[in-house]
Amino acid sequence: MMEDAGEDVLRQRPNVVITFFKRFGQTYQLMLDRWTPYTTSRWVTTVLLILAFMARILIAQGWYIVTYALAIYHLNLFLAFLTPKIDPAMSELDAEEDGPELPTRQNEEFRPFIRRLPEFKFWYSATKATLIAFCCTFFELFNVPVFWPILVLYFLTLFCITMKRQIKHMIRYRYIPFTWGKPKFQDIQGKEDGSSPN
Repeated sequence: MMEDAGEDVLRQRPNVVITFFKRFGQTYQLMLDRWTPYTTSRWVTTVLLILAFMARILIAQGWYIVTYALAIYHLNLFLAFLTPKIDPAMSELDAEEDGPELPTRQNEEFRPFIRRLPEFKFWYSATKATLIAFCCTFFELFNVPVFWPILVLYFLTLFCITMKRQIKHMIRYRYIPFTWGKPKFQDIQGKEDGSSPN
């Protein structure tokens, strides 16, 4: 008599390649999760990677289009990092939207600054883009001959115009996208006793 093999088909072991990539993805995510609280070391690593990329460009004397594209992408990430998640300019046009927004008048209550692009995603995207650009410098296909001083001038002009617009936006809607530490409050009882906590 023939046995039903339906259960055996459903319980087959997964493919080795699928298992490898699933385990690799889990390990990669675990590494990112463990590195999340170390903001300074993450950014130092990214800056060193960018410096290595720039050294590669200067030594190889090429891949200026790749460098220009990377700089434009970094500028785009930086602007998203500086911009609030809910843009006050858009909330003026769409007053029915619910949710937190930045105060625009002196007498309004404080609302925290929520970024459009959080710091970790900014770091992750900048690092990933720099690694991809670094890998592109090893392929002659991406070494398009261009007159690089024009690209530098165009990028500087674009940077100045966009940063001027962003600063005007910050001044108009009265927000600062950076905080340097939380305010520290002293205990009233500690002041009266004259004792300091140990």
